[in-house]
Amino acid sequence: MTLRILHISTRLILGGSQENTVLSCEGQAKLGHEVHLAFGPIFGPEGSMLDRVRAFNETHPSRSIATHEVPSLVREISPLKDLACKRELRALIGHLKPDIVHTHSSKAGIVGRWAAWEAKPRPAIVHTIHGPPWMPVEGRPDQRLLIGLKNALYARAEQFAARRCHKIVSVADAMTEQFLQRGIGKRSQYVTVRSGMETAPYLSPAPGENRASVRARLGIRDDEFVVGIVARLAQHKGHDDLIDALAPLMRKNAALRMLWVGDGWWRDRLVDRLKAEGIDPQTARTGLVDQAEIPAMMRAMDVLAHPSYREGLPRTVPQAMLAGTAVVATDTDGTREVCLDPSNHPDGSTGKLVAVGDSIGLRGAIQWMIDHPDERLAMTQRGRAMCAAMFSAERMVNDLEEVYASAIQAT
Repeated sequence: MTLRILHISTRLILGGSQENTVLSCEGQAKLGHEVHLAFGPIFGPEGSMLDRVRAFNETHPSRSIATHEVPSLVREISPLKDLACKRELRALIGHLKPDIVHTHSSKAGIVGRWAAWEAKPRPAIVHTIHGPPWMPVEGRPDQRLLIGLKNALYARAEQFAARRCHKIVSVADAMTEQFLQRGIGKRSQYVTVRSGMETAPYLSPAPGENRASVRARLGIRDDEFVVGIVARLAQHKGHDDLIDALAPLMRKNAALRMLWVGDGWWRDRLVDRLKAEGIDPQTARTGLVDQAEIPAMMRAMDVLAHPSYREGLPRTVPQAMLAGTAVVATDTDGTREVCLDPSNHPDGSTGKLVAVGDSIGLRGAIQWMIDHPDERLAMTQRGRAMCAAMFSAERMVNDLEEVYASAIQAT
């Protein structure tokens, strides 16, 4: 059955949830569905996925994705803009009359589900949880109080939105459990669909993009050990912890390098930290790169570090494994569903996990990777085989077809 599908995402910046959304749109358009994508204003140094959508439309004119910018759809809590956004989305839904409204991220998910629930006729409503909206409670007492209040507000808003939704897709089982623990939705609403990705570029390097050539382009010697991170230079991505972990090792070992891929609002502050620690000359920074370059960047690394404080299931972890790169990550949210630590999987480990915010533990895990090349290779090979089966975009799109059919039956 051909469907008219409206995806709603808060910001179409470069990021895991946005890539998931665009890949879903592309796959559904290729299946013959009429696909629409609504999003808020795109600005800032993080980059945009809109160029990819436009490129897809140019190469698939008969299967194009219609785009709709919603001016009042913003990431911050803004009651006046949020009410205006609800009106704009209701008007768009009323005009399109979609069979499916599929929302992504917390703000678009809350306002979008509210608007879709009031539409006549009411579409089937699906929401994807890409990561938790609540923040770690940390800092000064007044900061902790403010974060706690915001977290409580988000939980109440998610409870409200879950009652106006037919199906909730989690990218990781951990997301389902976290949301249910906060009284959000019913277990029967939830289904886990792994966040798909284009696996072929990670499994097979493009011509001229092998490890040696990429390292040479980045000014990295073949005998140097590279710890990389692929993430926006933003709060809670863990760049500070990575600096704390590696600075003492890098000052002792000139052949230990860092590779930072990404850009963001924290760039100047983080670069100042690299300079203050005396390790800026040993750190290669690519800034913002095209998504197509990420597989090559990962192949240039010996270890991918993902010290994030909150994630759904971070795409960079399976992407690194697919590229043949070892992984050290913080044990946050759904990461442990892919990065299987030796402490829990002695015969089938795929990476090393450390506690969130534990820079000393992060240092130890990276040092272990340096000291145990054979075990590191075995972990990587196991992870590669596992992720190749779990994370294809085609599998995600096919799984969503089943979710949509179930949501339509529930209307």
